[in-house]
Amino acid sequence: MRGPGVRPRSLDARALAALAANPGCRRRALLDGAGIDKGALARALGSPAAYGQSQFAIVRGHAFEARVMSDGGTELLRLLHERLAPGTPPPEPGETATPDLSAAGPEGRTARTALALREATAAGGWALLTHPMLAVEVAGAPAYVEPDAVVVHPDGSWTVVEVKSFPMIDGSADAAKVGAAARQAAVYVLALEAVAGPAAAYTGREVAVRDRVLLVCPKDFSNLPTAAAVDVRKQLATTRRQLSRLTRVEDIAAALPEGTTFDLRLADDGKTATRPSGELTEAVEAVEAAYAPECLAACELAFHCRGRSRAEGAVEALGRGVRGELGALRTVGEVLAAAGPAESETGAAPDDPAVVALRRAAALRAEALGGAALPGPRAEDAECH
Repeated sequence: MRGPGVRPRSLDARALAALAANPGCRRRALLDGAGIDKGALARALGSPAAYGQSQFAIVRGHAFEARVMSDGGTELLRLLHERLAPGTPPPEPGETATPDLSAAGPEGRTARTALALREATAAGGWALLTHPMLAVEVAGAPAYVEPDAVVVHPDGSWTVVEVKSFPMIDGSADAAKVGAAARQAAVYVLALEAVAGPAAAYTGREVAVRDRVLLVCPKDFSNLPTAAAVDVRKQLATTRRQLSRLTRVEDIAAALPEGTTFDLRLADDGKTATRPSGELTEAVEAVEAAYAPECLAACELAFHCRGRSRAEGAVEALGRGVRGELGALRTVGEVLAAAGPAESETGAAPDDPAVVALRRAAALRAEALGGAALPGPRAEDAECH
């Protein structure tokens, strides 16, 4: 489906969290499961994504993470012990294991991470795994995710560490950013749970993946690290439930017209798509989407889906809350008709609660306006746009 010779694009935890937040979108499930570059596809369709992290933020984030992980992660382990393991012996400098996780390819790195986790758990000491590779099943296909760090405690439990560059001022950070970090961390915890069972069988010890993760951020307006424990039980339950609801990629692909492909037919520069946009649009529209305004902050194809949704007059473009309130009314035209006279044709029965509420609202509006017509444009404003 990607095209001959096209390498699959790997999913990160942010994309998985966004996918889990909208499990009804078969389009995203298929494209992500098949490893298709949605950003390149959106550009070829003429609806490029207009969001992304600035280069300055990326550089600042890397510099802060390097500071947190420096000196064998001494400061990171101090913060973790202070927030998540008070009352227990602290990790001694130089005694924390930092295994090498390098290997060939994501499959090799995943296997090497699983081995390092088993060995560190069996050793019964502190261990810091920097940028381990984990696998999680998404719609029947494996996806590889990479947390910033995983810490193995002497008691055999594991903690996910998320390092973010947004500040923590007076002990608290932006709630929306913390929520996004918690959803990402929940994906990592879910992936670790798949490794915990074999590790427990191998070591003969009880292995538990902690549902409280360590969020490390800059303190106030400095570059000094501080941390907070974040409970991700709610996000973990939601992610597990939503990922289990995803239709398998094979089932979605089997329902497509024969020969459907998302191959961009890139030119020799490896960037310019030569396939006609009409063919790509037909292929994309063959897969059902579930657009909502929230997609604009999480999916590269959101602007394309929004344009199609608006062109069709779909009420989904107004938000999930509005869509839920309108019941059987699926388009803006049907909604306007339902708010009109009782004899108007609508997509729902006259006694439908949504229709009754709309007509009641229209009657109250007319009563409030007193039946007065709105003034038309003045002659001198005719040319004003």
